[in-house]
Amino acid sequence: MDATAVTTAVTTADLDLIQRIIPHRYPFLLIDKVRDIVLNESCVGIKCVTLNEPQFQGHFPGMPIFPGVMIIEAMAQTSGILVGLSMDLVDKNAKVFFMGVDGVKFRRKVVPGDVMELHVRAVRGGGRVWKFEGKAMVDGELACEATFMAMFDVPKA
Repeated sequence: MDATAVTTAVTTADLDLIQRIIPHRYPFLLIDKVRDIVLNESCVGIKCVTLNEPQFQGHFPGMPIFPGVMIIEAMAQTSGILVGLSMDLVDKNAKVFFMGVDGVKFRRKVVPGDVMELHVRAVRGGGRVWKFEGKAMVDGELACEATFMAMFDVPKA
């Protein structure tokens, strides 16, 4: 199936499709799948937090807590999938760059065993620069919220 056919029919993205859109790889790929995709509007990323992830060796020994900056990064990666599908960037080697993060609030710890739902909504987009609102939820509880901007760079063919 070609990339255009993928982007027009998709409402979910598995790990294979995620890796065809954003350049992140283990240990820095922080989303496992994306669901509820509404092109140009919103989606929900899923991150299953497990104790065997490398950040828990030092954050914090004996009290593993998923780092806040990684929660924000997981929201950004989720938004990258939304934009990648909305702009037909599958297999185009696009790069995504943070431009700003505002209004970050952490409301609850995220720990191994948690399943984070990363709800992102496009506030402004359509070109190279997009703005998003994001919320990380665990068991229906708000863990983190932020507004952020990203720029998408697509290599010329």
